[in-house]
Parts: sequence; structure tokens; C-alpha cells
Amino acid sequence: MQQRELGNSGLKVSALGYGAMGLTAVYGSGASHQDATRVLHAAVERGVTLFDTAEAYGPFTNEELVGEALAPYRDRVVIATKFGFGIHPDGSRYGLDSRPEHIREVVEAMRGRLKVETIDLLYQHRVDPNVPIEDVAGTVGELIREGKVKHFGLSEAGAGTIRRAHAVQPVAAVQSEYSLWTRDVEHNGVLATCEELGIGFVPFSPLGAGFLTGKIDAQTKLDPTDFRAVSPRFTPEAREANQGVVDLLNRIAGEKGATPAQIALAWLLAQKPWIVPIPGTKKVERLEENLGAVGVHLTPDDLREIEEAAREITVQGARLPEGVLELTDR
Repeated sequence: MQQRELGNSGLKVSALGYGAMGLTAVYGSGASHQDATRVLHAAVERGVTLFDTAEAYGPFTNEELVGEALAPYRDRVVIATKFGFGIHPDGSRYGLDSRPEHIREVVEAMRGRLKVETIDLLYQHRVDPNVPIEDVAGTVGELIREGKVKHFGLSEAGAGTIRRAHAVQPVAAVQSEYSLWTRDVEHNGVLATCEELGIGFVPFSPLGAGFLTGKIDAQTKLDPTDFRAVSPRFTPEAREANQGVVDLLNRIAGEKGATPAQIALAWLLAQKPWIVPIPGTKKVERLEENLGAVGVHLTPDDLREIEEAAREITVQGARLPEGVLELTDR
């Protein structure tokens, strides 16, 4: 597996990471404990070193699963997790909460669930408008000096917030949605800010929540518990309108002897050498397909062809429900 460094942080990880969210939540029913453990172990065995989780996934159960499954490989992996939501011990929520005392409290709980002394990469999951980002960055900086955290990250943060945080405590990575059909970070200054400041970028949903794999079309029935069932971009009408993106990927995939998913991931990897996508899956065969993207070479002509074709496609529907987008630091 190829390695990449997240910006200038010194944190080196596999070129593709693994997003564990779907193992326990969001995409309908999660995987069984046995199947989830199997795919996590398979990822390590195939060279994946960056694993992404969060206290909000479950809540708590995703961290517990990841911590247990990766315990035998602790010296071989980088575990990233996230704080920032207000979550009571019973799992009920009360909005965002990045107060310094709350950060310290949840970090202790995270260390226990993940079975680690030190959290490798700690993201603020969503920017809390009620807490200055300088206070958040300062608190994480203290935790780093105490040996409880190694690196600081931000998720779905705007360019201005990234700059303010980085001035207090260097940010190793920014995580936001990015794919061939979600390109906001190219236009809102986030990618440019990361490049300027030497910050790594970790795209979540690099396969468009599964749509860019070509396995979902307008006729696909979505489980009512699957977030895509209420996502504007996944209405049957939007899926039909957005099929052009998949058709483009299919065309390039045919030329390269690859799959649409592999082309989508290879396109992301080709954007910047400090970008590390984190596709997730519940199946070992899909994991292997995703990892095959590292071996797909897109030439400058390929990238130009994709860019020109993508420019003619207008993606329909917001990437997430408005209630979720409201939490994004825009």
C-alpha cells in the first residue's frame, strides 16, 4: 500500500484509509459484530493504516467496535476519532458542545472505548458557534502536551475557522465531503487553505455515499433507516438526473479496465498528494475493490477528459438534508 503524509504534520498513513461509520449506523442496519471485525482486520492485512470513527457513531458503539477490533494491531494503525456533539451517557443528544471541559471529559471516555493511551488524530466533528475555535484548539493543544492526543483535526470547517485554529494549534488534517459530485471544497477556499498551511485533507463519502459505485440507480429501494432515504440528492428524480456522473465514471472505467468506484477514488488521489480518502464498506470484496484504486493511473489526458465531461453535468439535490447542512461551518 502506498503511503501519504497528511500535509506537513509528519503523520504518514496509507493512501486510502477506512471510514468505519457505516459499520454501526447511518446506512440502514449495521454489520454484525463478526462481519465488522472481519472487514476491519482485512483492511489492516491489506495495508490500510488510517481508520476513522467518532463518538457520535452509534453513539459510542462504533468506537468500541473499532477499539476492540484494532487492539491486536495497535502499533500498525492510526485511529482518528471526533468530538463535538453533546451526547448524554444514555446516547441522547443536546446539540453541539465543544466547551473545553466537555472536550476533556469525552477524550477520557474515548481513550477507554478505543483502548488507547493516546488518540492519534482528534477531530472537532462540527464547529461549535458558541465556543471560540481558539479555545477548542488550545484545549486540544493541552491534551497533546499531556500525551493524550497526537494530532488535531477539524471536520466540515470553513477556511477562516481553519486559519484561526491553526494559528493556536497546528491542524494536521481537515475532513469534509469531497468527490466527483461534491466539490464544494474546491470553491470555498478549504482546499486552498489546506495547501497554503500544509494541512492534509481527508475526504469522507468519496464514493458519493455509494452512488458513484454504479450500484444505485433511480429504481433502488432504500431502507427507511438509511439516511439516503431522506437525502435530497437521493430522491428517485435526483438519482435519475445524476446518472450522468456514473455514466462518465463507467466510460473511463471501461477504458482503464477498472470499476466506477476505482475511477472515483483514483480521481481524488490524483488531485493532491496530501489527500487521503476514507471509503467505508461492510464487505471484504468491496474493500478490495476500493483498494485497487491505488493502482489505477489517470494520465493528464484522462483527468482533462473527466474534468471537461464533469463540467457539463449539473448535480441535482443538496448533498445532505438541510438540518445536517446547518451544522456545517460555511
